[in-house]
Amino acid sequence: MKQNQMLNGIDDHTCKVTETICLPNSRLPRVVIVGGGFAGLALVEGLKNKDVQVVLIDRNNFHQFQPLFYQVATSGLEPDSIVFPFRKQIKGYKNVSFRLAEVKEIQASTNTVITDKGKLTYDYLVLATGTKTNFFGMEEVERNSLGMKDIRDSLNIRHMMLQNLEQAAITCDDEERDALTNFVIVGGGPAGVEMAGALAEFCKYILPKDYPEYPSSIMNIYLVEAMDELLMAMSDKASSKTLTYLENLNVKVLLKESVSNYDGTVVQTKSGKTILAKNLIWTAGVKGDFPKGIDERHVVKGNRLKTDTYLKVDGQENIYAIGDIAALISEETPKGHPQVARAAIQQGKYLACTLMGIINDKPIGLFSYKDKGSLATVGKRKAVADLGKLKFAGYFAWLLWSVVHLLSISGFRNKLLVGFNWAVSYFSYEKSNRVIIRNFKLNTTGKTQTKDNSENHLEKDVNTKKSSIDV
Repeated sequence: MKQNQMLNGIDDHTCKVTETICLPNSRLPRVVIVGGGFAGLALVEGLKNKDVQVVLIDRNNFHQFQPLFYQVATSGLEPDSIVFPFRKQIKGYKNVSFRLAEVKEIQASTNTVITDKGKLTYDYLVLATGTKTNFFGMEEVERNSLGMKDIRDSLNIRHMMLQNLEQAAITCDDEERDALTNFVIVGGGPAGVEMAGALAEFCKYILPKDYPEYPSSIMNIYLVEAMDELLMAMSDKASSKTLTYLENLNVKVLLKESVSNYDGTVVQTKSGKTILAKNLIWTAGVKGDFPKGIDERHVVKGNRLKTDTYLKVDGQENIYAIGDIAALISEETPKGHPQVARAAIQQGKYLACTLMGIINDKPIGLFSYKDKGSLATVGKRKAVADLGKLKFAGYFAWLLWSVVHLLSISGFRNKLLVGFNWAVSYFSYEKSNRVIIRNFKLNTTGKTQTKDNSENHLEKDVNTKKSSIDV
């Protein structure tokens, strides 16, 4: 047995499932990357086929293209169009291994990570675990609403929306019908804006055809933003244009307003307003999501890990952080770099060069972020763009947004599927994925959702973390 394992390049000692995660035997320095988002995959790409052993760990076996979650949620795309298996991604990378596991704890003193499947050691550890939805301590809001940080969240939103619309056609109670057809989106960043625009187009073009039982005007969409403008990270022009687009789509935008409570039927705001709604989508904030083992002294606002200019976590010798979880605090970036795909990819590429420089004892430079601009869409033919001093909106901004997103999706098949769906939608406003595969119900006693076994039919394609990408 041992001889066969050694012939396959596997050390017998690492094959004790209850103790250590089995890995190919290698004398090269081992880099363990936790998280396969934009940052983690960019690092993998930079280290592929180099003189280093790379181990990618993720709780999912696929990469998720987060900028298009809202299209899955509103029936525009199927989930398998925007997810891509890690093993297919790393096919041909001789020095890269993937392991499906969730890291629970880091033991820096012994260079060990503890997962739900076992443990493994590292020479260099990179945390690229991203963020999760931040409900700011409002437990009742968290129990009764849905975030949008995972492909499963998008599917839950879709099924909640379709089930509620069907129930609204059944009920004879006017108040219940209003609650079932009202949608509240909390957060006026790219994710909230794009979700509101997509829902508004669903209401305008799909609802009259599918639900002749009641007028499309019955579906009200509210976008709640605590600040005095939308898209705070973009220019004033982009913000005002976005507001105009949404209002033209009959979205009720509530600025300088914030949600204080939500019991599943009534949304309460701090100013005393109440909105009757059984659909609340939370995009108002995120916080870092990383395993135990990092001293709280090195955690900054937003639950992010403070790093130096080499992206090394403060207080650690061989632990690095990249992507949304990392906060490089400096005079130029007092709040850290923006939590967007562009910054994550740049950090991943930089760290690949840095680690190889350290291993080969070569000089390394400091990380320098290059802001190439931002894009956000509000619906078909409507988008805003900030490209340095060039700021514009409308059809060409939407066309640029579409091209950038399409080119950024992993896999030729996925690009083809998304491109085809967009082409059909462009000419017909059709959304062909309006099917209820499973029964969805919020489990208000906890954070998870209950569903029946029929969901497996849909989720088999995906094998079961700002909804915008920047140029």
